[in-house]
Amino acid sequence: MMVEVCALASGSNGNCYYVGNTTDAILVDAGISCKQIIMRMEERGLSSSRLRAVFLTHEHADHVRGARVLSKKLGIPVYYTYGTWNNAHKSSKAPFHAYIHIEEPLQLSSFTIHAFSKRHDANEPCSYRIEHQGVNVGVMTDIGSVCENVAQHFGLCDAVFLETNYDEKMLQDGAYPWFLKQRIASDVGHLSNNQALDLVRNHSNGRLKAVFLSHLSGENNTPELAYGTFIDYHNKIKVIKTSRHAASEILNFE
Repeated sequence: MMVEVCALASGSNGNCYYVGNTTDAILVDAGISCKQIIMRMEERGLSSSRLRAVFLTHEHADHVRGARVLSKKLGIPVYYTYGTWNNAHKSSKAPFHAYIHIEEPLQLSSFTIHAFSKRHDANEPCSYRIEHQGVNVGVMTDIGSVCENVAQHFGLCDAVFLETNYDEKMLQDGAYPWFLKQRIASDVGHLSNNQALDLVRNHSNGRLKAVFLSHLSGENNTPELAYGTFIDYHNKIKVIKTSRHAASEILNFE
């Protein structure tokens, strides 16, 4: 059965990633409003009736903003790590919720959800690898540095929503205060374009077919800079720009 993959929203102000087939689908993160999530799905011909659950990576607003309302409207559970639930603001705590455990695969419909820990300044943050009939899709954003967990799961993926948060020169020369620049570039901050490229170079293991350039800063990066960083891969894999304003194209895998 074919797997459909789409970034409904991706950027430092809101993130939501779709993985589905003809009958079932899940979201990773719901960092834009419920209204926007459903509207962007419909614009791409994706029915919200397929949604079975939302899996959250951590408690920051750009990843959880629409979770509570979406859960209530559609009657679907939102999965949190215990740390994410404990640190989440009450406005993002869904009425139907469950817990995902790090390194304990969870079976949901025809998907196997693998949650694994990562380095980010949140309480028990995780990234995900979603497995469906031999196809693996990774959601790997908000990663300060590449740890063994990220490298291992990345190497199993056919497609990845991969953080390319900032251009190093734009961050260095930009208007952000020094403490914020340090936080972004730290081991618990975000991946730069070049760090993301290094991850692809060192750990793709030959099966990677597509990279969605994800979670771009609106102040310290541009889609063109991120895309240009991967110029050596443009003829080898599909490199896709994402947007904070609209859903990406849909890629199909089988």
